[in-house]
Formats: sequence, structure tokens, C-alpha cells
Amino acid sequence: MKRILVTGGCGFLGSHLCEALLDAGNEVICADNLYTGSKRNIYHLLDDHRFEFIRHDVTFPLYVECDEIYNLACPASPVHYQRDPVQTVKTCVHGAINMLGLAKRVRAKILQTSTSEVYGDPEVHPQQESYWGNVNPIGVRSCYDEGKRCAETLFSCYRMQNNLDTKIVRIFNTYGPRMQPDDGRVVSNFIMQALRGQDITIFGSGMQTRSFCFVSDLIPGLIKMMAQPPEIGGPVNLGNPGEFTMLELAQTIVELTNSNSKIVFRDLPPDDPKQRRPDITQAEKLLQWRPTVELRDGLQKTIEYFATLES
Repeated sequence: MKRILVTGGCGFLGSHLCEALLDAGNEVICADNLYTGSKRNIYHLLDDHRFEFIRHDVTFPLYVECDEIYNLACPASPVHYQRDPVQTVKTCVHGAINMLGLAKRVRAKILQTSTSEVYGDPEVHPQQESYWGNVNPIGVRSCYDEGKRCAETLFSCYRMQNNLDTKIVRIFNTYGPRMQPDDGRVVSNFIMQALRGQDITIFGSGMQTRSFCFVSDLIPGLIKMMAQPPEIGGPVNLGNPGEFTMLELAQTIVELTNSNSKIVFRDLPPDDPKQRRPDITQAEKLLQWRPTVELRDGLQKTIEYFATLES
């Protein structure tokens, strides 16, 4: 049995990770300040004696004993991370420093959930881990993009300077139950608009692409990365290499919800990436990991979840 800290554990991904780690027989400490996470996501775990919830902001030091740390704490949708960009940078940078400091003190393995946003509006497609990215450092998305890039730098520095066992994964668009309906991400936006019979809003021409990974595929990738020996630190891309246009996504959701919603088009926001698709060669080679859930199947499960919120 390991004692594992998950920061951001009340969030969409964090709650699924806490659940999986408990199912594997571990003790789990869930730390979250509930800025974007919700205790509703972990209610079913609170009666487990191996689970502990701590309300904590990672921009302040945390003193616990643990064997592993998964650092997921950070607003991850544009609506949330742009609401308070200074706090977003602090969460990325100060949060990384505090969790790395904790890992150094207790000699814990530590994994950073970075993001495909470190690639910015990519000029290389699909995106490999060796690509340095094309990021606007002063744009509306930079608080998140550059904050996550700096966190990767800190993890690399602690690894080199302190011989710390650090891991970095770069997560591409992930979706599924427990997403917040108002988080501004494309999957949740389209589904909620379709369920409510509202116009489905596509920004830009609808020809920009994304790759969508269902949450049940992603979580094992995180756990497999943490299990790697110290010499394997990443970064490693985790995402589904299937690539879809925004128009294809909207049309599929309209079909699956049997909605009467119309698709309308609006101006594209600044710095919005035109293409996004992971090269997962490293994940396949190092982790023996590849997603298996098809987009339609994952969307159906996500639609069913959101439908319960509307009922």
C-alpha cells in the first residue's frame, strides 16, 4: 500500500485518479482548494478510511507524508484560467515549487500533469515531445500556456539538481463524466447547448481540429507513467491521436442528443490553436499505453452524465 497525494483531486481528472488509486489498494490524500473542483466529485469516496480530503491551495506549502505525488492542481479550461490569470500563473509556478519541495523533503516520486497547450498554435503536426512549441508569451492564454511550460522547467531543474524522481505528462483534450457543464471547453459547451436546444456555437470556420481522449483511457496512462523507473521522466504525450474538426464534433453531438440545435459560427478567439493532435509513439513504447474508447462511445457516456445534471 502506498500513501499518495493528489493535488486538484476534486477536479474532473483528479477525482477519477483518486478513485483508480483507491481501487488499486492505496491510501489517497486529496488536496484541493475547490476553486474549480467540486466535493460532489469525491462524495462517494469520503466513507473510505483510506481516503482523506484536505482543503488546501498549492500556492502555499503543504506538509504531509507520502510516497507519490500527482500534481494536477490548476484551472484547465479557458473560462476558469482566464478569470484570474495572475492566480493561474501562481498555481502553475508556486504550486510546482511547493510540491517539488515536498517531494524533495520526503523523497517521493512526483508527476506533473502538463498540457498540450505548451505547444501553443503548433507549426509541427502531429505534435511530438521534441517540439518546443509556438506560444504567445503575452496573449490571453499565456497565463496557462507559459505557466505550465515554467512548471515543466522546474520539474526538470529539480530532477537535474536534486536527483528527484520526476515525471511529466502532456495531456491532450480529455473529456468524460464529472466535467463541469460551464467550464467553457468545447465538448461540455456543445453537449450542454444541444441538450438545452440552444444554438451550438463554433468559433472560427469549424475546420480547426482537436483530438479527444476519454477519461477512462487517460487515467491508466498517468498511473503507468508514475510506475516507470527513475531514468524515465518524460515528457510523454497522453491523448487520443484521432483527429476531428469542430464541425464534425458538433454534428456528432447533435446526432447523439437528437437535438434540434442549429450550428452557428462566431469569430475565433486570439491564439486559438488551428490543429492539435498528439504523437503518442513514446507512450506506446515506454508505457505500452494506447487509448481504446472511440469518440462516439465516449461522447454517449458524457451526454448521459450531463443529461442527469439537467433532469
